[in-house]
Amino acid sequence: MTEPTYFSTDDDLAVITTRSKPVHDISHIHKFLGASTPSEWVALAKDNVPLLMLDHANCEKKAAGTAMNLLFRYEVHSDLQQKLAQLVREEMLHYDQVLTLMAERGIKWAHLPAGRYAKGLLQHKRTFEPAAMIDVLIIGAFIEARSCERFATLACVIEDNDPKLARYYRYLLKSESRHYEDYLALAQSLSDEDIAERVAFFRATEAALITSEDTQFRFHSGKPSQEIVLDFIPNQC
Repeated sequence: MTEPTYFSTDDDLAVITTRSKPVHDISHIHKFLGASTPSEWVALAKDNVPLLMLDHANCEKKAAGTAMNLLFRYEVHSDLQQKLAQLVREEMLHYDQVLTLMAERGIKWAHLPAGRYAKGLLQHKRTFEPAAMIDVLIIGAFIEARSCERFATLACVIEDNDPKLARYYRYLLKSESRHYEDYLALAQSLSDEDIAERVAFFRATEAALITSEDTQFRFHSGKPSQEIVLDFIPNQC
């Protein structure tokens, strides 16, 4: 069994946000995803970074909670247990880091209602095992890949106004850019059949959520509609 990976000084926020600008090749992520982020989302993101940071914090916490629930639900899968344990630690670290960056910018954490993205994927999850777990892992792969694509996009958008935050998003990109491959490998290990057909199905489903009009603005939301709702952040200092 591979030795678990614990956090090092490379994960220290002060170190992360003072590094020189790295270059990461995410062409493999673009190839995996079925669509790129709409330009309309990018344009709106530049002026709504506090809202996106708040949603990002909520997403990191939810991801840790989901991984913890799966740890207890699928206890017979040893490889899955190790990967999920590492994921719980990593997501909670990132949650803490995002909270720190928010506090530096005068943004207090608050619960933010989820957008349609994850629900739109999970509604297609099969209800019997191991198919349900396989679908959850495939969905997780697309969420991780989309997150990385958005990290890269946001880092470019905010580079001039907030270089520290841009460096942090590039750190996340480096840290998480191969997570989707881990999810896919785990999904395939649980299946007696090739999962390519299910991957193709969720690729099309995810792409439709990203490119169709969305009335909420979130980290993983789709193309902003004319009736887009930009949530008020009541706890901003």
